[in-house]
Amino acid sequence: MAPSATITETEAPSLPHTLKARLLGAYKELAPVKYNKDVEEGKTAAKAAKYPNYLPTWNPNQKYGPLQPFEHYEHGKDADTSYPELLPEGASVNDLTPTIGTEIRGVQLSSLSNAGKDQLARYVAERKVVAFRDQDFADLPIDKALEFGGYFGRHHIHPTSGSPEGHPEIHLVHRGEGDKTHETFFENRTSSVAWHSDVSYEQQPPGTTFLYILDKPETGGDTLFVDAVEAYNRLSPLFQERLHGLNATHSGIEQANASVAKDSIKRREPVVSVHPIVRTHPATGQKSLYINPQFTRDIIGLKKEESDAILKFLYDHLAYGADFQARVKWEEGTVVVWDNRVTQHSALLDWKSGQRRHLARITPQAERPYQTPYKPSS
Repeated sequence: MAPSATITETEAPSLPHTLKARLLGAYKELAPVKYNKDVEEGKTAAKAAKYPNYLPTWNPNQKYGPLQPFEHYEHGKDADTSYPELLPEGASVNDLTPTIGTEIRGVQLSSLSNAGKDQLARYVAERKVVAFRDQDFADLPIDKALEFGGYFGRHHIHPTSGSPEGHPEIHLVHRGEGDKTHETFFENRTSSVAWHSDVSYEQQPPGTTFLYILDKPETGGDTLFVDAVEAYNRLSPLFQERLHGLNATHSGIEQANASVAKDSIKRREPVVSVHPIVRTHPATGQKSLYINPQFTRDIIGLKKEESDAILKFLYDHLAYGADFQARVKWEEGTVVVWDNRVTQHSALLDWKSGQRRHLARITPQAERPYQTPYKPSS
């Protein structure tokens, strides 16, 4: 691959299904790593990308060493939980479900003071995912958007994803105009649902996370979220207690292999980390299930069959929990903020129009997952 990592082909090299399975393991790779540059820049009759400064590049010269530990400060602990700056008089607040998901209008995130940002971190930890409408994030200089996100933690640089030229801290979700790779994807899959918490294989995975829309299909491409706190609360006390003290491995190896298999980049060597199955949020004290089928591999200390059985139950429990899930529909100007410590999410590849879907993610890292002792619900 040439150092200018804007590639113009629209299809990745084809691999036999058995080889893909061996390379990727449990990881379900959705994102294209190539696109037609002339189409995206509007040099043909097709509609150009609205934000060409956010078109993805994959630069093979970007190489980074292992992530080093850092001390994360959780600003949500400082928040005034009456939310006077985040939710001023006149703001429109609509809860999507009782436990997860809120839609807010009349608040401009980029104008928040530090106190407002503290309230944002706490409010999102409580509501799990919040869609802010009519935002100016996409129109800010990328440096300014990163400055805002940096308040919430150290920026994560994704090991394999596309990023805007010169800004590897931005993770891009991009499917170009006319892209039809879904046809190949569904040759071997019946569903595009892939529940995960972002890069949970890192020693210090993300906390408060921002995803904002740049281009969207006319319909389709929604994002699903599940409340991992409510999922934990639904379990019986005996099962909750049994999960406490258990740890699981989270692997980035399969994601790196998927990128290499498509002749794309690997910015860092992949890692495997061990995290508690039940983690505690530092601001709310809430406990949540912290395992996901994209990155979790096994439970430490159990035999394979035992580990597989427990993990499958937990994955199914989260996936089937429609009564503690929310579905976010994208509108122009939307910024979705969620807390990766207490949720999982899945993009949906459900539109067949070939229309562009283009989003940018700012991914501040948080504390290393930890667990507080089990206490029965009162």
